[in-house]
Amino acid sequence: MIERNVLGGELQLCGEDPMTGFYRDGCCSTGREDIGSHTICAVVTARFLAHQKSVGNDLSTPRPEHGFSGLRPGDRWCVVAVRWRQAYEDGAASPVVLACTHERALDVVPLDWLEEHAVDVPDDPGRLA
Repeated sequence: MIERNVLGGELQLCGEDPMTGFYRDGCCSTGREDIGSHTICAVVTARFLAHQKSVGNDLSTPRPEHGFSGLRPGDRWCVVAVRWRQAYEDGAASPVVLACTHERALDVVPLDWLEEHAVDVPDDPGRLA
């Protein structure tokens, strides 16, 4: 079965360095097991990471026991739709790659919010700090 993105096309790869996705396959695929709905392909910024840490979702601290090196500004990561929505409502939303964001994100976040933060990932994503 082909999974779809929020634009109606085939879901594209979000990121492999670090390897993202609920299933750690590089895509923001989702399924019954993914209760958090890791469906939004975000290009994380320093502000977004700080916001997430402040609300108890620390994405920047390495967790070697889970094979997680911690995120840095510019990394692409499949974030939980409710967490991205919370950041949006608090004025700290990260850019979003629409072609890599699963259509199920629309169950939580309106398309116009995602489009407002849509970005083509630059060759050097580190400049998004």
